[in-house]
Amino acid sequence: MKTIDLFRNFRLMALLFSAIAIVSCSDDDDAPEEENDEETITDVTLVFTNTADANDVVRASAEDPDGEGVQELQVLDAITLSTDTEYTLTFEIENALDPNDVEDIAAEIAGEDDEHQFFFSFTEGVFSNPTGNGNVDTASDPINYNDEDSENQDGSGNPVGLSTSWTTSSTAFTGGTFVARLQHQPDIKSATTGAGDGDADFNLTFVLNIE
Repeated sequence: MKTIDLFRNFRLMALLFSAIAIVSCSDDDDAPEEENDEETITDVTLVFTNTADANDVVRASAEDPDGEGVQELQVLDAITLSTDTEYTLTFEIENALDPNDVEDIAAEIAGEDDEHQFFFSFTEGVFSNPTGNGNVDTASDPINYNDEDSENQDGSGNPVGLSTSWTTSSTAFTGGTFVARLQHQPDIKSATTGAGDGDADFNLTFVLNIE
């Protein structure tokens, strides 16, 4: 009888372990897939550098005043550019929640350039090149991107926008707008994706003056 009881105990233990294993596998299957989180960004600065004079630099910034709080990035400056001048636009983008460990988000975007693209819109006529009003509304509209993502190494990559070129109109203009929008597009970025695809890491509207 003791031998029979012993076998029964072993069978019960085996059944118990099998049940635990099945539940564990089921929990693993039900676990949600890891999501691609948007970047944490507290500071954005647009840097327009005159291509004919590297000392002529125009900076316009936006800042998140409450870090991880409910407020979004707030624009602090207007953009004032000279007439009939070519500029290169670059970005300084940071996560400064910890002032002792500031993260360079622009470098992260460069490292994940196949997942990000900048889109722009602006008051029509303020630039002679590119013409039009930007590519936020229509992705194929002209923007002078200076960089491509590294998805393809044969020079046929898709634009990123960490560096772009702009030539202002020869006519002065006051009170225009300039929108810089960064889209996070993991696993979907292509030659045809636009400003409405993916999630916006930021979408900033600046006052633009040409004088």
